[in-house]
Amino acid sequence: MSEMPGIKKPDLQALPRIRERMSFLYLEHCKINRQDGAVTIADARGVVHVPSANIGVLLLGPGTSVSHRAMELIGDAGASILWVGEQGVRYYAHGRPLTHSARLLIRQAELVSNARSRLMVARRMYQMRFPGETVSHLNMQQLRGREGARIRGAYRQASKRTGVPWSGRQYNPDDYEAGSDINKALSAAHTCLYGICHCVIVALGCAPGLGFVHTGHERSFVYDIADLYKAELTIPIAFETAAEQPDNIGSVVRRRVRDAVSANRLMERIVVDIRVLLLGADEAEYEPEANILYLWDDRLGKVMNAVSYGEWIQDPEEEVLQDGYGQMVEE
Repeated sequence: MSEMPGIKKPDLQALPRIRERMSFLYLEHCKINRQDGAVTIADARGVVHVPSANIGVLLLGPGTSVSHRAMELIGDAGASILWVGEQGVRYYAHGRPLTHSARLLIRQAELVSNARSRLMVARRMYQMRFPGETVSHLNMQQLRGREGARIRGAYRQASKRTGVPWSGRQYNPDDYEAGSDINKALSAAHTCLYGICHCVIVALGCAPGLGFVHTGHERSFVYDIADLYKAELTIPIAFETAAEQPDNIGSVVRRRVRDAVSANRLMERIVVDIRVLLLGADEAEYEPEANILYLWDDRLGKVMNAVSYGEWIQDPEEEVLQDGYGQMVEE
């Protein structure tokens, strides 16, 4: 059978890294297809072409229809796809990672499985929120208290600066329109941030469900990472937008979050922060291994893949067998 027509799948090394891509693109009520190396987005107003290799994450809202060929292109380009609810404020599913390496995933699993190392990573997260202070002596209860006070202060300051009344975070995830303007703005802004963080996490090969502060949810690590940036990014944008009272507050908030993410190079920052959290500052600058597969070994840690280890040799002078490493093992 002849090869399927179309553009050859690019090598992983030829694709832009996640830190070099656009942040996110929210779509609704449109048809998504492909033309050569571009994603085409069509609605009643016409067709727009978007280079697939430059997309970080696609947020697919209600009314979107995506073709198999478009999914093939997006998957080959290593972009993440999140299916979301109306206005982008509910999460349903996501796509594939960009990397083939499990280095960060293995490290994440090791750290989260030990109480001492988990607390160490949690302290690193809180240290990022309290620069210039030392939190290495605080336990989780003390850290949560400090963080709660910080976020309440961020809401109060934003309310005072913009004049938007604030009486607490009150919203119904199943009824976006029932919320006040400021709560709708916060929901839209935070959902964009969650999408971006989720995109970077899965692109790096980490597990969204293995959180260090949050736990028990399929996106626990997403919420861990997103909380690092809310006070400086999404909370101010939400209050500033709510103060202007636009007709479609969710749409305006999404555009402003997108612009702020690009202007502040947030995706690059998230990549660095995740690597610092999991690997430490000394190793964070080294890129993970590319497309290399090993076999696990209980004595050596790992051995090469694609090597035949099935030739067991009987030593005529010994009552033992030799395995593929030349080591003596009991029969």
